[in-house]
Parts: sequence; C-alpha cells; structure tokens
Amino acid sequence: MSLSRRNFVIATTVAAAGSTLLSACSSGDAGGGSSTPSGGATEYTGATVTVGTKADSTGPAPEIAGAKKGGTIYGIAPDDFSHLDPQRIYYAYNSTAALLLHRCLTGYKIDSSGHQKLVGDLAEDTGTMSNGGKTWTFTLKEGLKWQDGTELTVDDVRHGIERLWATFIIESASYVQIAITGKGGKWRDAYEGPYKGKHLTEIVTDKAKRTVTFNLAEARPDFNFTLAMHSYAAVSPKLDTKEKYDKMPAACGPYMVKSHVTDKSMTLTRNKFWDPKTDSIRNNYPDGFEFTFGIETLDGVDRLIASQGNDAYAVSIYKGVPAERIQKVLTDPEIKKRTFNGLLTGTYYYAINTKRVTDLKVRQALNHAWPLQQIRQIYGGPSSGDFATTILSPDILGREKFDVYGKLKTPQGDPAAAKKLLKEAGKEGMKIVYAFPQDPTYNKTKVVIENALKAAGFTPVIKPVDSTTYYDQIAKVDNSFDVMWYGWSPDWPTAYTMMQPLFDSASVGDGLYNVSQTKVPFIDQAIQTNMVITDQKKAGAAWAALDKKIMTEVAPIIPEMYQRRYYVYGNKVGGAQFDPNFSATLLYKTFVKA
Repeated sequence: MSLSRRNFVIATTVAAAGSTLLSACSSGDAGGGSSTPSGGATEYTGATVTVGTKADSTGPAPEIAGAKKGGTIYGIAPDDFSHLDPQRIYYAYNSTAALLLHRCLTGYKIDSSGHQKLVGDLAEDTGTMSNGGKTWTFTLKEGLKWQDGTELTVDDVRHGIERLWATFIIESASYVQIAITGKGGKWRDAYEGPYKGKHLTEIVTDKAKRTVTFNLAEARPDFNFTLAMHSYAAVSPKLDTKEKYDKMPAACGPYMVKSHVTDKSMTLTRNKFWDPKTDSIRNNYPDGFEFTFGIETLDGVDRLIASQGNDAYAVSIYKGVPAERIQKVLTDPEIKKRTFNGLLTGTYYYAINTKRVTDLKVRQALNHAWPLQQIRQIYGGPSSGDFATTILSPDILGREKFDVYGKLKTPQGDPAAAKKLLKEAGKEGMKIVYAFPQDPTYNKTKVVIENALKAAGFTPVIKPVDSTTYYDQIAKVDNSFDVMWYGWSPDWPTAYTMMQPLFDSASVGDGLYNVSQTKVPFIDQAIQTNMVITDQKKAGAAWAALDKKIMTEVAPIIPEMYQRRYYVYGNKVGGAQFDPNFSATLLYKTFVKA
C-alpha cells in the first residue's frame, strides 16, 4: 500500500502450514549498482520468508542477548498515531504501535538479521487450507486474555473482522472483505456490520474447539499472510467502544495504553494478562514506553545524537536520519555504533494521470525526462537507496530487473529522447501539472524536476499541495494533476498487493489507490489470472512479465527509488533494529541498558 500509509512486507506461500522457503532474486541489487553502504541490512528479506510450524508459533519469543527487564523506552516523532483502533490501521507508522497492543491470527517472527518467518500469533500455527484455497481454518492458542483478564475467544477474532463493515471504519485494508464476499469494491453491500446482531455466515466459529473457519468466495492461497495485517486483529465485542475505541483500544499484546493526549504524548504500560508463553513473536523488556509527538525529524535526530537525559533512552519511532545529518552519522564512529538501517520494501514513483495524459508517447517521454540522479542527490546521495526502473520492488517474489527507459545509463534524464517522442506525438511544449506534498525535501526536488521538464520540451506547472490533505487530493478522480509523487509498499511480497491496488480498473475511484487511473483490459485480466496461481514460482514469473508489459505498453508511472532508511538511537538503548515490515524501529525488541 501507499508508502505514505504503510510499509507491510510479508510473503505468500503455497503451503497451508509447514516450513516452505519462498526464494527469489534478493541479493540486495536494487537496480542501481553497488553503492549501498555497509553496516546495516544488505539484502531484502521479504521474498525469502519461511512459513513456520506449530513449534515455531509456540512462545515465548527468543531471548535477546544482554537484555534485561525494567526501565522506560522513550519514543519521539513529529506526529501522533492517527489511529489505534486496529481496524482503522493501514499505515506503517500506526502499525509500530499496534505491534505492542494488538494481535492477529498470524504474524512475523523476525530474527536479528531481519529475516522473517510467518507464524501463528493468536493461532497455534499458520492455518490449514482446503477447498482449493477457498477454506481456511485456524485454532486459537490456550491462555489468551484481554487486558481486563477476560478470555480472548474465536468470537473476538470474528468480531474484529465484522467491524470492518462499520460505517466509521473507512481506513482499513479490504483483502479479506473482498475474498469473503466476492463482490470486489462493492463488498460493503454484502453485510450490514456486527452492531445489529447479525454475523457473517462465511466465518464459522467453534468456541469449544477454539476454531475459526473462513469460507471464501474466491480462492486465496496466501490468506494466512493476509490475516497478519492489523486491519484483521481481534476485538472483544464486550470491550468494543465503537468510535471511541480509536483513542483507547483494549490490548491483548504485551502493553496497554495508560494515557493518550492527542498530538502530544502517549504512555504504554505492561499488560499483566499477556502471557509470553502464548507469544513467539514479541519480547517485553521495558516496563513501558513514553511517546512524545510534535518533534520535527531534524530536531529529534539531533537530540538522539546528543543522547542527554531521557534522550539516552530514546528512539525515533518511524522517521529516519534526514539528508542533513547522514554524513555526520556515517562518519562519526561513536554515533555510527548507535545506528541501524534497512531497505524499504516498496517502490517510490510518480503516478502519471492517464485520464489526462492520454498519449503513450508522452508518458514514455516523461520517463525519459525524469532527473533521478538529481533527485537522489537531494535525498542524500547513494546512501539513500538505488534508482528504480520497475514497478515491483526487489523485495517481491519473482521480481525481475529490467530498464525499459535506460534510466541506469542516463539517470540524470535524457531530454533528447523525450523531445523525439514529444515531436512524434505532436505534443511539443505540452503543459504538465506536477503535484507533490509540501515538505522541505520535495520543495527542493521540485526545482530539478521543473528544469528537467523544460529541457525535455514540456511546459511544467508546479503544484505544491498541503501535506496533510495531499493523498486525499490526488486520490480524487477529478483532480487537476498530470504527474503526482507517490509510492507503494506491498502488503505481502507477492506482486498482487502492488498490481491490484495500483493498476486494477476496479481500484479507480475517490479515495482508492489507482492514482494513475489506469483502465486497461489486459491488466485487469492478468491480475485475475495471476492471483490464483498456487505455484509461486510460476506466479512470480507471470507478475514479472506483467510488470514489464505495463511499463512498456502503458507507462502509467515513473519509477524513482528503492530507498534505504537510517536510524540513530540513544546510548542507553539496546536491541534496536530495523523492522522489515514497517521500515521503522522494531519497538518490542528494545530494552534499557544497565
């Protein structure tokens, strides 16, 4: 999903359970050469996820060497968490808090190198598939409880999913809803929600056996991965406060909300009813977390570098080191010891509005014209990541590297090639309205983009948009923009979770994610065909072929970067590492050093 909203990396599998290795080309070659710095994550891990056994799903989580219990970890960030209600979480930043509070049927066990294994979280294992992928059954672990000590049951799992039909829930993922109803974007028409006493007949629960069974309208061989998304976390009907749940949700994870002052602070304390024996994923070393909001990224990084007072026990939750401090962090040995970094899972790109820019040659000319090298230099140079040339990121199973527009040879842009295409199309001097979120970094990149467009024979019109409403504005079908800065991270690393949201004609609509407004029959057909291929090697090859066909024959986007993010933390923090799912600090592994 949109990198502005979430970075969620998982992988799909043919297996219903067991330990199957999904392997793909994941050597760290992100398409931009060998410029990636050492000292952090050197490879993508999403396309090599293993599927764990029941034993892998059994807690407690592995201990971290040198860790001890006690103390407080402080988190700093520019913004508050916009949602804590799990059904309203479809944004990576919010998921960093959700990992401490909420639990899903499945989840990811992450080792110290960032490699991941899908395991049962609330469930005993990763589920059993039958009926050609249309039926999935999960058995809950024993001893699961909510923060008030009441038992967590299969009915709570069902209620968490049924809540997605509530009128106040509009931010969630929709994979499960579509799979259950078979109605595509009209899934809401199939059910009125849980607050009128009716249940989804497609979800069958047996409290005595602790089983929940999903009878899907559409085959989903990767449904156990889908259920790891926080949109599908359990919620107790007895503890459900509806709209109020968003600010003070009930927890079944290792921590619970003690206090929350919107846009200022939030304090988490231990959930005494969380049993580590039921959780193979999470550690809970700190006594609690104290988050402070409203701290701008550069100020926060400077505080972490100084590491004074409580800042010695602090981490940046989600914002990495900005370009202004990268060299300081990488060249000072003492500071560098307090850093980690990782490769983001998705692709940053510029969406071309195909409803407005209707000529393929013009869209191809834009790809040739775009100044990737100048943009990356503003981001911080090679340390910020590699040039993108494909829709699919290197973290996607089966992704193949190609370069239709020769961007690796001419990353600074090729105005001559762009001018030639514009002349052939009879569009010389064509006006291009470029939109981007107002931000110090993008205010700088707009200059090099404007110059590149002029050099390529376009007439650029630059439109900065308020960052708080940017994604709402560009997601309107009748917007007045031709090219829009954007990005997308897969919800699990098969191409379905990039291709379907971004290029399926059913995903064109106000508030939806096909910002390019691409409506091409061969794309729609390929998505429907590829998504049910159970042999993931064959599926990967099919998606890779579609990637190249789209970029060659439709050119609805301009790929920009496969990015890397650096973090620095206080000198009294232990266990800090990169979360490969959400490109953030993996909070549940942190501890206070002695």
